[in-house]
Amino acid sequence: MRSSRLLIAATLALGLASTSLAAAAEMLTIQLKTGNVVIELAEDVAPQHSARLKELADAGEYDNVAFHRVIDGFMAQTGDVEFGDMEDGFVPQRAGTGGSSKPDLKAEFSDVSFDRGIVGMARSQNPNSANSQFFIMLAPGTFLNGEYTVVGKVVEGMEHVDQIKLGDANNNGSVSDPDRMIKVRSGG
Repeated sequence: MRSSRLLIAATLALGLASTSLAAAAEMLTIQLKTGNVVIELAEDVAPQHSARLKELADAGEYDNVAFHRVIDGFMAQTGDVEFGDMEDGFVPQRAGTGGSSKPDLKAEFSDVSFDRGIVGMARSQNPNSANSQFFIMLAPGTFLNGEYTVVGKVVEGMEHVDQIKLGDANNNGSVSDPDRMIKVRSGG
């Protein structure tokens, strides 16, 4: 009798553990000089974009990449792995114009609003040109709704995002001697 109760308890515990694991969202952790920022990826609304960020992070492509464009009261942009790596090939005047070796992604627009802490994919005028660059909203920007792909939201460490060095308001937020993502990996 005791062994059957233990077996039932163990089975229930395993069932609960697998349920919680299946429901767990993918996270991205960005190490900044002031602390970690944890982003919950929006796999349900932007599966291709979420997978791209995770893939580039796990390959170390985002390590040492500059926050090349930071506009007070708007957003902080990073993710240019081609020209933004501050330890390998950093080209300040070209940072923000590059991507990765992967092909551009088709837009995955949703009804998620661009509120403070939302992470969106940067792109050119072509809606289907997002590649590796992304931005974190410092304040609401609802005018972006339905125009850019929402790829996640900051769930921890927004106070560290707020401390990223601001860019020149007269130069579209371009940052001289920018802060960087020290290390980025999937997981919380």
